[in-house]
Amino acid sequence: MNHPIFIIAGAAIMDVLARPVNPSVFRTGSIPAKGITMRTGGDAMNEAKALSSLGNPVRLISKIGRDTAGDTIMTECSMSRIDTSCICRSEDIPTSVNIVLVDDQGERHFITSPRGTLRNLYPEDIPDSALEGGKFFCFASIFVSPFFDNAALTDLFRRVKDQKMTLCADMTKCKNKETLADMKECLSLLDYVFPNYEEAALLTGKTDLDDIADAFLQCGVKHVVIKNGSRGCFIKTNQERWEIPAYSGAKCIDTTGAGDTFTACFLHALGKNFSLPDCGRFANAGASICIENLGACGAGNDINVILKRAGLEE
Repeated sequence: MNHPIFIIAGAAIMDVLARPVNPSVFRTGSIPAKGITMRTGGDAMNEAKALSSLGNPVRLISKIGRDTAGDTIMTECSMSRIDTSCICRSEDIPTSVNIVLVDDQGERHFITSPRGTLRNLYPEDIPDSALEGGKFFCFASIFVSPFFDNAALTDLFRRVKDQKMTLCADMTKCKNKETLADMKECLSLLDYVFPNYEEAALLTGKTDLDDIADAFLQCGVKHVVIKNGSRGCFIKTNQERWEIPAYSGAKCIDTTGAGDTFTACFLHALGKNFSLPDCGRFANAGASICIENLGACGAGNDINVILKRAGLEE
């Protein structure tokens, strides 16, 4: 196959989702749900699938077990035309399976196992050979894997930059009260960072969008893209800023995978040389499709629908 344009590193797991679920289940013992399904999940898997569905060649770097859940992920990757040559399969660590309880507002509540592959990606699982041939690299996401601390991420990011790739990273909430100062060395190498508002506020200790973005920019990040839920997204560089409203017509069923879909759609738009505001509009529109379905379904396969929602039709 041709060399991939996008290389995505991070978690690939299985999600078992149910909606709507409320706390009464712990009193009654059981409740009916409108939807129960099993889907592939994990930040990197979600981004890789969304990018592939938009027609991009993608290589996924991840770790899964040699078990039924791992086999399912490999089958899904094959069906999605994702390069799996750099997925590590462990004999000793099971593929992570998350239980995802979705409430009637579409918000998620996770039950996870720290012993699965989700938290066990190691720096040695990403050799130099896995980084060859890409144009964009996205680490999805900072703080998911405890073995990728600031030092390990700095080493990885330097190796990525040596390959002349555009370097991007998504993130989740910091787990050990890390601050921007703790992560400055690795962040300084990033071309794009994609936190959501809560993640960015927690890491920076700021609450105002401009202040949050400025804190990242002062660390050396070149482009800060803050996912802001129903408000859309906020983009800032050292020269310009944009607030891009969300697509207003979506009916939220489940927010699982919406942030990953946003990041994937933004990367797709970057690859197509969209302007930064149009990247934001395209990403907002893609995420709006994801939240209308149960599970991390991505942005669908009809790019024209995304362009229409983004107001970018030719």
